[in-house]
Amino acid sequence: MEKILNYINGELVPPASDMWLDNYNPAEGKVYNLIPDSDEKDIEKAVAAAKKAFPAWSELPTSERSDILLKIAEGIDREFESLAKAESDDNGKPLKLAKAVDIPRASSNIRFFATAILHFDSQAHQTDQQAINYTTRTPLGVVGCISPWNLPLYLFTWKIAPALAAGCTVVAKPSELTPMTAYLFSKICKEAGLPNGVLNVVHGLGGKAGQAIIEHPEVIAISFTGGTTTGKKIAATAAPMFKKLSLELGGKNPNIIFADADFDEAVSTSIHSSFSNQGEICLCGSRILVERSVYDRFVEEFVNRTRKLVVGDPTEEKTRVGALVSEAHMNKVLSYIELAKKEGGKVVTGGERVIVKGRCNAGYFVAPTIILGLDQQCRTNQEEIFGPVVTIMPFDKEEEVIEFANGTAYGLSATIWTENLKRAHRVAHQLKCGIVWVNCWLLRDLRTPFGGMKQSGVGREGGWEALRFFTEQKNICIKL
Repeated sequence: MEKILNYINGELVPPASDMWLDNYNPAEGKVYNLIPDSDEKDIEKAVAAAKKAFPAWSELPTSERSDILLKIAEGIDREFESLAKAESDDNGKPLKLAKAVDIPRASSNIRFFATAILHFDSQAHQTDQQAINYTTRTPLGVVGCISPWNLPLYLFTWKIAPALAAGCTVVAKPSELTPMTAYLFSKICKEAGLPNGVLNVVHGLGGKAGQAIIEHPEVIAISFTGGTTTGKKIAATAAPMFKKLSLELGGKNPNIIFADADFDEAVSTSIHSSFSNQGEICLCGSRILVERSVYDRFVEEFVNRTRKLVVGDPTEEKTRVGALVSEAHMNKVLSYIELAKKEGGKVVTGGERVIVKGRCNAGYFVAPTIILGLDQQCRTNQEEIFGPVVTIMPFDKEEEVIEFANGTAYGLSATIWTENLKRAHRVAHQLKCGIVWVNCWLLRDLRTPFGGMKQSGVGREGGWEALRFFTEQKNICIKL
């Protein structure tokens, strides 16, 4: 059975302990390779390599750093098919989704930051004819990047690309549930000529390898995407050490549909925003709030279209909903469906595990689930489920739906459907979340900052915000 290896100081190496973890293909429910069960010894080696590599990498001209990163992006394009298959095998998502979104976006992430660093600008200020003040930005040093399992390569590159572009060296840990694309990416970096130690990829459990990264005194900053509970633990460790933190955490995102919306587009896009990637995207709209005058019509059409979604083998073209990432996560999602029933919710479609015939008969599949009749304050509507489960609720007034939308501990994203431009602006400004889509979903511009409010995160990623995060600002004042 294949063993995935750590990537430390430019070499693919086994864990120091020679201990291994099973890596499951969730569509089959079977182990298909092994990953390192890394610990603080592996992290120590990775940090030492990154620290040694930092002076040369940080002083390398930006044009040369850019060229190396562009070669890495070309490597992703060249290995497109193998990366997409690895992503589907690891995550359980439909293969065509990995090909359409995840792998292309990973390449785009690298290219964006590789070229962005060529266009850095700074300001200078003349102070009353007495002095010139100007600002510089220098890379932080060794940084830690910890990425999640739902969009493995996409979010892995979303973190490491700005760090490397800014001149930092990186110790990265991908999720232990989806390690394969990061392993293949390590090989791409080696082939592209990335200097030894600039990027180090250490596989393993969050409680061991991840915690060792967070605790290491030589790791200056932590960029993490994952659950809010884990984010709190990271902050509790890192804050007393005065590390820079960027935490992109959970969401319980409202999808607001007013009566004047383009009905067909609102329904079709809401299907996509609810069940894409099995609902395992932090930006999925898991609470659909519909103006009462079109509520019954919307529910009927939304349910009918959801029932037509094909749950099945991720490799098949017709499949729209693949497997959940693990058996434990599947059981968590199913437990929330049972909770919803106890809270008075009515499951109008889905609500059960799906047994897929053939090679996937032991896979972790859950039918797209729609629940009606729940109160806004119930746990089902307050806690992140992260699966193919949505609730639909009516509202009567604009003020009411704003209160509903803002009525959770999260504030990551929201979607508004209306043809009324004034209403779109008015409601968007009152929503307490980091990103608002109007009449669309997941339309992203990499130049814009990304992140949440409240318990959905701290800091911003994307564009210049990400590059700024990985740099230290210095003001220099010269007397005239």
